[in-house]
Formats: sequence, C-alpha cells, structure tokens
Amino acid sequence: MNKIIIGVLSIAIPLVVAILFFTTKSEVNVSWLHVLPSVNATLNGTTSVVLLLALYFIKNGNEKRHEQLMKFAFILGALFLVSYVLYHATVPSTIFGDTNGDGVLQASEKMEAGSMRSVYLGILLSHILLAVIALPLILTAFYHGLNKNREKHRRIVKFTFPIWLYVSITGVLVYILISPYY
Repeated sequence: MNKIIIGVLSIAIPLVVAILFFTTKSEVNVSWLHVLPSVNATLNGTTSVVLLLALYFIKNGNEKRHEQLMKFAFILGALFLVSYVLYHATVPSTIFGDTNGDGVLQASEKMEAGSMRSVYLGILLSHILLAVIALPLILTAFYHGLNKNREKHRRIVKFTFPIWLYVSITGVLVYILISPYY
C-alpha cells in the first residue's frame, strides 16, 4: 500500500459513501439487512476495545500482541465499511426524530425530538468529519506499521489513535441515539 493507493482510497471511499446518501433507494425487502446497524455498532464497539488493548500492549512493550490487535482492528474497520456501504446502498436513511418512520420529519416530530436532535446531529457530524480525516491517517499508520517504519508510525499514530478511537466510540453512540427510529 503506497501513497497513491492510500490517496485513491481516502478519496474514493468517502465519495462512495456520500453518493449513497444522496441517491434514492427503493428499500430491498430483505430482513437481514435491518440487522446491519447493530452489527456496525458492535464492530465499532469491538474496535474501541481492541484499540485500547493495542495501546496497553504497546505501552507495556509487547509489540507482537500490539501488531496482532492492530491488524484485527483494521479488519474490523474493513468489515464495518463493507457492512455500512451494503446497508446504505439498499436501505433508505433513518431520520432522527421520525417517529412514524415515513422518511419525513414533521414539525411535531422535530418538536418532540427537542434538543436531543441537536445533540445527535452534533455527534453525528463530528463522527462523519473525523471518520473522513481518520481514513488516510489509519491507512498511512497501518502501512508504516506493517513495513516496520517505526519512527513514521509513531509520529502519525499520535494523531491517528485518538481520532480513530473517537470515531469508533461515537459510532456506537450514534447507533444508540438513532436506534429508536429504525
């Protein structure tokens, strides 16, 4: 994985995800698709735990366990991305506060959601923005880690780790907040 591949993926993946949100979908009547948001939250939560364990092991000098856990976190991230794209390519987006599930947020529903809608949107927007920022950082850190470029790896993970951890934790929080509207 070199800089060109990292650059292409860092642009292509957010672009595909953005396109999915702005395309009209006729819902596919496949019931297992509706379990994917909880799968995604589980993948995010597991990633958070794995990242913290990887930090623990590297801080205690266990490079081998750290490397294994980071590979696992990377795989979890890839599985999340596949699941996320599959879900959003096939199922219309859920709107926070849309209690009747018609895909339209009525004034009465917006009022009922109250300030929690603003809290949700704030968390969601920070999650999305930082996920886009995290992608090239994660790919670059992973590349340097795999290639034993320790100094470059250390420099980039100082920024990458807290962003990735925030994104994985807020991914779970976003799910918890939106789940009543699925």
